[in-house]
Formats: sequence, C-alpha cells, structure tokens
Amino acid sequence: MTDASSMQSPSGADDPTRLAADPALGTDAAVPGDVAVPVATTVAIAENAQGRPFWARLDNPFTVGLLLTLGGLVAVLLGIALTNIATILVYIGLAAFAALGLDPVIKWLGRHGVKRGWAIAIIFLTGFIIAVGVLLLVIPTLVTQITQFIQNIPTTITNFEKSDFYKWLESIFGTGLTSLISDVQKFLTDPKNIAAISGGLLKVGAGIATAISGALIVVVLTLYFTASLPGIKDSLMKFAPARRRVGVRAMTDQITDSVGGYLMGMVILAFFNSVVATILHLVLGLPYPLLMGVLAFSITIIPLIGPVLYWIVATIIALFTSPLSALIFAICYLIYIQIEAYVLTPRVMNKAIEIPGSLVVIGALIGGTLLGFIGALVAIPVTASILLIIKQVFFKKQDAKV
Repeated sequence: MTDASSMQSPSGADDPTRLAADPALGTDAAVPGDVAVPVATTVAIAENAQGRPFWARLDNPFTVGLLLTLGGLVAVLLGIALTNIATILVYIGLAAFAALGLDPVIKWLGRHGVKRGWAIAIIFLTGFIIAVGVLLLVIPTLVTQITQFIQNIPTTITNFEKSDFYKWLESIFGTGLTSLISDVQKFLTDPKNIAAISGGLLKVGAGIATAISGALIVVVLTLYFTASLPGIKDSLMKFAPARRRVGVRAMTDQITDSVGGYLMGMVILAFFNSVVATILHLVLGLPYPLLMGVLAFSITIIPLIGPVLYWIVATIIALFTSPLSALIFAICYLIYIQIEAYVLTPRVMNKAIEIPGSLVVIGALIGGTLLGFIGALVAIPVTASILLIIKQVFFKKQDAKV
C-alpha cells in the first residue's frame, strides 16, 4: 500500500500536474525534459510541419508563377531595348569621355582668368576652325591620294615584282607567289569587289551618313556635358551619404582629372605620331604622306598598341615602293617609338593615372571585341577609372584591416 503523504505537494494538497499525462508521450514529438529546444528550431518545425519545401507551401502558386513569368519578360525586353539603343549609349560614352578630356584645358584657361563659359566657347570655336580647315585643305588632297593609291595598285605591284626583295621571296615560296599576287591585283582593281566588301554602294552611303550624323550628335552631347560637368558632379554627390561626400568628391575629382589628362595625352601623342609619320614619308620620298599621316593619327590614338600596329602597316606599304626606304622608315619610326615611350609619354601623362601595359592591352582587346575601334579607344580610360577606384577604395579598406 502506497504512502499517501508521498502523493501530496509540500503544502499538503494534491498536485494535479503530477497525475496528468503528457499527450506527446509515445510520439515523434516527444522531447526529453533535460534537452533545451531553441526557439528558432521550434518555429522552423512548426512552419515546415508537413515536410514540404517553401515553394510547395505558397498560398497562391499561380500568382507567384505569373510574377516570375512577367519578371522574365521584363528582363528580355530590357535586353532587347539595350541592344537597340547600344549605338546611342556609345555616343553618350564618347561624349562623356570627350568632355572629361576637354575639362583639363578648361581648367587651365580658368586658372588664367577665363571664365568657364568663355573657355568652352573658345575651345569649341577653335575646334570648329580646325575642322573646317581640315575639310578644306586636307580632305581634297586626301581623296586625291586615295584615288591615286587605288589607280596605282597595278603599277605598284609591277614594280614590286621587279625588285630584288620580290626575287628573294620567290626563291623561298616558289612560283605560287606570282599567281597569288596576280589574283590579289585582279581583286583589288575590280570596283565590284570593293563594293562587295563594303556591302554595296547603298550601304556605303548609309554608313557615311550615319557616321556624319553620329559625329554631330557626339559634338552636341560633348558641348552639353562640358558645360554641365560641375553640376553633374554635384548631382552625383547627393547619392553618397553626407558623412562621405567629401571623400567621394575628392575621389571623383581625381578620377575625372586623371581620365581627362589621359585622354588629352592620347590625342597629343597621336598628333606627334602623325607629324613624325608625315615627315618621314616626305623625306624618304614615300607616296601618300598626308594619307599615311591621317592613318597614323587614327591608329596611334590607341596607346601602346597603336604605334606598333602603324609601324607594321606603314612598313609593309613602303615595301611596295622601295625596300631600302621601307627599312629606313622602319628603323627611324622604331627609334621614335622608343623616344615616345621613355621621353614623351612620362611628360605628357604626368598627371594621368599610370596603367600597366598588360592592362592596356587587355582593355583594348576587350573593348575592340565588343565595340570595334571605338571600344578599343574608350576601353583605356575605362580601365584607368576602374584601376583608380580599386586603389582608392578597395586597397585602402584592405590596408585598414590589421
């Protein structure tokens, strides 16, 4: 017989909790009394009591599916829209970089007492005069030299076949070289083939009209960006927290100054290349000096890669006139490339960010693959901007971690 006192509480009354049975006993939900269950685990068990994943427990799966489908359609439409306006985005990018390139000149005029509005007017008026001068003086001569170059292709090839250099090549490659050159001559002297390469006369005309309209759009956008560049910077600063605006503004000014200096330096070095190439062609008696000077400016505006490419192209073209003159040109221009690399570039680019040569090549290759010549041209300042942001933001954060 059980002692009745053992079934009483300390107060002498019966404890009903000791007589009640736990309904969870004997089930999977039973938990030992000495194990503490976290609240988050309890909530997770309650929310996923039936063992189903999140998507299977949605109250309105049709609504979720509809929203996901609409989101996918919006992403596709945005991709199509970006593809259609890619040309406009390129124009905007070119105008923005042109404005950054002109900004150092405007600041230099400002330090000499010229207000920003007048400085912009002086720069664009000077550019307009130079453009008109190029159109009136250079373009007719350039067109004449291009026409002469096309008409003289047979004579140039014939003279090349009579040279000692050609005989040396023929001794290496055999008679197949003669047939190859003949086929190239026939192809280049047929206007139909040239038109076919460029897509036909109608496509050529449309391309010229598109280039002219694009140039006008870039000039107008550059004018607006140059005039409103300080206001654009002030507006962008408002996106940064107030406590960081001073540092962000300093970094932004450093980026714009470095990119602007780099772009201006690219133009100056390309101009030097153009002058040197024209003088060498005139002194050595090589044909089409003005045409080769314009070609030099167009190619060498891409730093590091451009001078080497022009050196190869101009040397090959000079070979058709005189192997000796081509050799002299190759040596003289190679010497200039070294002078530019070790003397001119450090002086011209002294205020611009220093970019490793490997990054210049990689950036130019990526930009050229995506957007052609314009992409290769714009890729260099974009690479400079990214490199400067990494140095000013990421590296400083890493240095602060001890």
